[in-house]
Amino acid sequence: MIDLVDALSLVRRHRRADDVVITTMAASRVWMEGGTQPLDFTFVPSCMGHATSLGLGLALAQPERRIFVCNGDGSMLMNLGSLISITAKAPPNLVVLVLDNGVYEVTGAQPTPGSPDGRSLGNAVDFAALARAAGFGAVYTFSERATWTVGGGEALGAPGPVFIWLAIRAEPERPGPRSPGPAAQRAQAFREALIR
Repeated sequence: MIDLVDALSLVRRHRRADDVVITTMAASRVWMEGGTQPLDFTFVPSCMGHATSLGLGLALAQPERRIFVCNGDGSMLMNLGSLISITAKAPPNLVVLVLDNGVYEVTGAQPTPGSPDGRSLGNAVDFAALARAAGFGAVYTFSERATWTVGGGEALGAPGPVFIWLAIRAEPERPGPRSPGPAAQRAQAFREALIR
């Protein structure tokens, strides 16, 4: 499994100055700990599951920018339909990362219904297969730090829409993310950064 810090560090290294990074839940907490930029959108508090829809809208409205959505597995399960919407429009600048730790980490590490512990038959949901079935042509999976370090750059830079599944180590002892400020002010600052 991959530590969330290592997973997001690679995204940070491959991000260009004009790229947008959207983070949710546990990814938001770790991303903020590493420092933020004006084109970061911390989706906390959020309507859980809607980061991919936000990413699609931004990718269509800002085609010259690469849009990275760092989504949790629980959030992805709440809006699987967005995968169909993404591939229907097929923005070449959108990268969806599903950071799968198998639990709703920020609410107490309850198993998600996609994890082996959350399913009566003990079989995990195959997010990569779901993405392929939705129409993603570029689908990557990583379950070890070494393979992510070597192959992650190619995946993050591939023509999109791109779907990347990462097996992440759960860290339920970490505190949940806190909002970095009033939502209206953050949205206005983000809008201004996009216009510049």
